[in-house]
Amino acid sequence: MGYTILPDRPVGNYRKTDFLFFISVVLLCGLGFFSLYICSPFKGEALFNDSLYFIKRQGVWFLFSFVAMAVIAFVPMKLIKKLLPLMIVSTIVLCILPHFVGVGLNTNGASRWIYIPGIGTFQPSEMAKFTVVLFLANLFNKYSIEDDDVQKNFLYPLLGLVFFCMLIFLQRDFSTGIFMFIIGFFMFIACGAKLRWFLPLFLLGIFAVVFFITLEPYRIRRVIAFIDPSKFQYSYGYQQMMSQKAVIDGGLWGQGAGAALGWVGSIPEVQTDYIFAGWSNAMGFVGIAAYFGIIVFFLWRGLVISITCPDRFAAYGSFGCTAMIFVQSILNCCVVAGAAPTTGIPLPFFSSGGSSLLFSMCMCGFIMNASHCPEQDEYERFSEVTVENENMEAFDSLVVENE
Repeated sequence: MGYTILPDRPVGNYRKTDFLFFISVVLLCGLGFFSLYICSPFKGEALFNDSLYFIKRQGVWFLFSFVAMAVIAFVPMKLIKKLLPLMIVSTIVLCILPHFVGVGLNTNGASRWIYIPGIGTFQPSEMAKFTVVLFLANLFNKYSIEDDDVQKNFLYPLLGLVFFCMLIFLQRDFSTGIFMFIIGFFMFIACGAKLRWFLPLFLLGIFAVVFFITLEPYRIRRVIAFIDPSKFQYSYGYQQMMSQKAVIDGGLWGQGAGAALGWVGSIPEVQTDYIFAGWSNAMGFVGIAAYFGIIVFFLWRGLVISITCPDRFAAYGSFGCTAMIFVQSILNCCVVAGAAPTTGIPLPFFSSGGSSLLFSMCMCGFIMNASHCPEQDEYERFSEVTVENENMEAFDSLVVENE
């Protein structure tokens, strides 16, 4: 007698979740919590009279985010594709809500957050990063590069990418919009687009970047402070100078975890965008090397998953998610070290903020799903073969009876 477990899929076609990738995520989350513990007590005490405020808040978000990662990691990829239109519509609505009085929170002229009673603030642009990756992956899967009119098939994903970037620009979040477009560009190249197709867009983009920078005085100040930070070290270059000093003072072995509880805590936004300055000061060059070793390991496993995944939608999506987290991490570190102008983009898994942590973990869940998902349309093909075999058996038995 033969026994079958979950007969809707052949047992031989099951693939295991990439355990090494999961380990890299756990390590990044662990270092992130430790860094937040080092850097946030000063701010927590000053703002909320509770030195552990940011740790407690991040802990709650982590539990919720871990559950979201686990759900996305194990739901069928077909269900994710079916829910994608709902996710796109929800993202568009959430990106528009910050512009409404009473719902959106306006800070320094930027409308980037919405207030949710009982939860707190939520940043829709973090959700938009994940949505854009899946949106592009779905269109690249739909419009195969093997089609005759390849250039036309890349037009629809490009228009969608520009649309989402414009939604973010309208929130006056210039850095995130540009960052999303860069990740989209990487996905286009990975899916077979030619660089020459983007040349006119690049030329137009240069003028657009200069135009958007000149629209806002604070963006001009950021560029000036990046070019000559010492000249503006007591004004709008203060944050950059302090973060560089923290990194340099860390030396080879670091000042120790207790050091960052002191003057490093006085760096503006040290618990969010500049948290890597506290980690570098406490752990030194050894800690910096350890972090980059883990994030490169994360990149390696993510790329291996995207290359070996038999489902094209999952492969494109896992590549985009991996690139999103890795490039964002490197960009944040460059800002902290003074190698790039201030962007306001958080460090994944490290920076305090529930929205960033939630969707970083969701992206990791999607990558893990891609590591064990079956071949595209495998369910349909197996079902068709099964029905075909049953029909043939029925036909053969009918022929025998007639004979």
